[in-house]
Amino acid sequence: MKPFRILGAGVMGLAIATELATRGHPVELVDPEPTPGPHGCSWWAGGMLAPYCERESAEEPVERLGLGAIDWWDRHTGTVRRNGTLVLALARDQGELARFARRSRGHRPLDAAGIAALEPDLAGRFSAGLFFEDEAHLSPRAALSALRDGLRTRGVAFHRAPPSPAPALQIDARGLAARDALTDLRGVRGEMLVLRCPDVTLSRPVRLLHPRIPLYIVPRGDGIFMLGATMIESDRRGIVTARSVLELLSAAYALHPAFGEAEVLETGADARPAFPDNLPRLRRRGATLYANGLYRHGFLLAPAVAAMAADHLETGITPAFMDEVSA
Repeated sequence: MKPFRILGAGVMGLAIATELATRGHPVELVDPEPTPGPHGCSWWAGGMLAPYCERESAEEPVERLGLGAIDWWDRHTGTVRRNGTLVLALARDQGELARFARRSRGHRPLDAAGIAALEPDLAGRFSAGLFFEDEAHLSPRAALSALRDGLRTRGVAFHRAPPSPAPALQIDARGLAARDALTDLRGVRGEMLVLRCPDVTLSRPVRLLHPRIPLYIVPRGDGIFMLGATMIESDRRGIVTARSVLELLSAAYALHPAFGEAEVLETGADARPAFPDNLPRLRRRGATLYANGLYRHGFLLAPAVAAMAADHLETGITPAFMDEVSA
C-alpha cells in the first residue's frame, strides 16, 4: 500500500498525518523545512483552545467543530492546560464586556473577588469579568514538536522534497503557499510579542477587551508570556510594525503595570491563510485533496478538519466544508 503523501508540515499537515497514522495508514510528509520554526504561521500562534470565546466574532461552525480540539490535543500531545479563559475590560470599556457576553456562551460572570481568586496578581484591578472554565490552551511550539515526535515513533517519514514515485493521492496542506492552486485564498497578517515578566503570574489566557485594540495574553510558564491581537488584511510577512508593538505593549501595561518593565524576548509576524468567509475548506481535485483556510483558528479547527479529511480518504464521502470535487 502506498502511503498518503502530505505537502506541508504546519499544524494542518501534522494534524492530518496524525489522524491518518493513528488509523493505521502509512503516511509521508514533505516540507522544505526539516523542523518547526518561524518559517510557518503555526509557529506564531497563540495556542488558545477557546471555542466559546471565538464564537463572539466567528461563525457557528468554529465553536461546534472546535469543541473537540481540547481532547484531541491532549490525547496526541499531552501539552494542554485546562485552566479556562478569563475575559476582562477596563472600567471605560464595560460595554465591550456586556457585548462579548451576549455574543458567546459557556461563561459565568465574575466580580472583583472572583477575578482575584482566579488570578491574584490582578486583584483590585478589574471589577467585572467573564470566566470560560471549559476552555484551555497549549504551547504551539511544544505541541508541534510532540506531533512530529509521535509521527516519527509511528514510522512516518519526513522529506524535504517529494520522493519518487508519486503517490496515487496526496494531501496539500501548504497554507498560504497553496495560492498557486487555490486562487481565492488570502493572507491575514497577525503579529505577536513574547515577553519575560517575572513580576506577573497568570495561570490562564486573559483577553482584555477594547473597542479598537483587543489583547490576548497567554502564559507560557517561567514568567514568559505571548501577546497577540492584530488582524490585518495583508499577506505581508516578517517583522512587526512599530504601531503594533506600541499598541500591544500599551494594552499589556493596562492589564498590569509590571509589564512596563518586561523584557521583549521575541517579535514575529506572519500571514494566516483564509478563504472569503474565514472558514476552512477541503477541496478534491483529481489526485490532490486540498486542506486549507484555517484563518486564526489553526489549533482550534485543525483536528476537526483532519478528521474530515481522513474520513473522506477512507470512505469517499463528502464531508462538511468540502466545497469542490472534480476528477
